[in-house]
Amino acid sequence: MDTASKPAMTPEFATGLRDFLLVGVENEFPTTKKVLAAVPVGEYRPDPKARTASELARHIAEVEVQFLHEIANLEFKMEPMYKDIPDDIPGLVSWYETEFPKGVQRVRAMTPEQLTTPVDFYGVMKMPAVNYLTFVEKHSIHHRGQLATYLRPMGSKVPDIYGGSADEPFNP
Repeated sequence: MDTASKPAMTPEFATGLRDFLLVGVENEFPTTKKVLAAVPVGEYRPDPKARTASELARHIAEVEVQFLHEIANLEFKMEPMYKDIPDDIPGLVSWYETEFPKGVQRVRAMTPEQLTTPVDFYGVMKMPAVNYLTFVEKHSIHHRGQLATYLRPMGSKVPDIYGGSADEPFNP
């Protein structure tokens, strides 16, 4: 999908859209952190084609932070940006807790002109930078759901994600 041929997004709209979408991204952060923290020690792979629990946890945290920085950089790169992410789950959660706000701040500091700049996404599409914030949220939610299904077979408890779980009932 190439939005470069569509009517231009106004700077005012792009700024409002960024602020709106960042609310959703930031609202998902505590839930993602809870799911990551619930991954117990030990490896679990539900299928030979699937990632292990720790690989999936790292993928969620790393890509979410990397996407935020790539939006701010106006450039997506396939290679991982981070070489120093801890291998253990508590270290990963701590890294995510520190790095996620930095990515959000970089996006929040983008000018309206930067937000409306068309950015190529690996040759698949080209959209205004602000549009990729939906990818940050959807990618994380998608993989977080996968990881949540690993928890109980690993002997862990599934945290409240959207209104409670059998292990953490909804308590209004």
